[in-house]
Amino acid sequence: MDQSPFISICIPAYQRTDYLKRLLDSIEIQSFRSFEVVITDDSPGWEVRNLVETHVLNPYIRYFKNAHTLGSPENWNEGLRVARAAWIKIMHDDDWFSGPESLQVYADTVRQGSSSFYFSAFTNVYPDGRIKTIRLRGADRRTLNKTPEILVATNFIGPPSVVIFKKDDSIGFDNRMQWLVDIDFYLRYLRIHSPAGYIPGSLVQIGLSESQITRSSFGKPEIEIPERFMLLEKMGNESLNNIRIYDSWWRFIRNLKIRDEQKIPASGYPGLIPDTIREMIKFQKNIPNVLLNTGLFSKFFMGILFFLLRKK
Repeated sequence: MDQSPFISICIPAYQRTDYLKRLLDSIEIQSFRSFEVVITDDSPGWEVRNLVETHVLNPYIRYFKNAHTLGSPENWNEGLRVARAAWIKIMHDDDWFSGPESLQVYADTVRQGSSSFYFSAFTNVYPDGRIKTIRLRGADRRTLNKTPEILVATNFIGPPSVVIFKKDDSIGFDNRMQWLVDIDFYLRYLRIHSPAGYIPGSLVQIGLSESQITRSSFGKPEIEIPERFMLLEKMGNESLNNIRIYDSWWRFIRNLKIRDEQKIPASGYPGLIPDTIREMIKFQKNIPNVLLNTGLFSKFFMGILFFLLRKK
């Protein structure tokens, strides 16, 4: 194994050895070889270690068994802490590289570029076998680099497995989060290391399933509400002056049926509720559900309140 690898591929593992084997197989065939594989194992048993010991990629792997279960995303942070390379490539165990040149493209891009953070196009692979490749439009890239906070409205970057970034020990994943943890990390990283670079080729396959934490958190007020407000604290209330971010909050309040602001502390968020959000809750409460849940009417009412508050 390279003692001074260019890229650390950090894999936070938990039990799913069939997925992990698929990922390791995709790493083994990479033409670019200056890498280490860092596996931080959160499993209660030893199935991950047994796979590592018998896999052909073993010489490239540094395996760490966590002394106690860290959970997600602290297990991601553990990988960052022990990684030796200057560049970090987090790969979740249910994702895998699209082809043997994927890592080479990442390496060539960061060597030739001037950014500290890059992300690629990717292909979603659904449980029924359907696939969909996700690419970034030029206009969206310009928006992202001008206003990174727009990520709370639309995640233009994608999941962590499509990202490669320069190691910065001062920036890790917020272990209080599980639903918006990737968005939060991207925002904090890009505030220091902007702009983000983009690779148009689909370099990673994203395995989608209902067992994923972000998907299983969807629609759960006790998870979504505290995390959304924690993220707003970090972004600052002034971010609500952006109509796309404001609209994302409008839809958030509507979809979680927050008709009383007391639902927010009841969900577990103890902080202050910005006046703009209070006005939004009161305004939506007076709109019939049949109109509020109809896209065109909902956009109309959102726009009215947005410009009323701006004028006020």
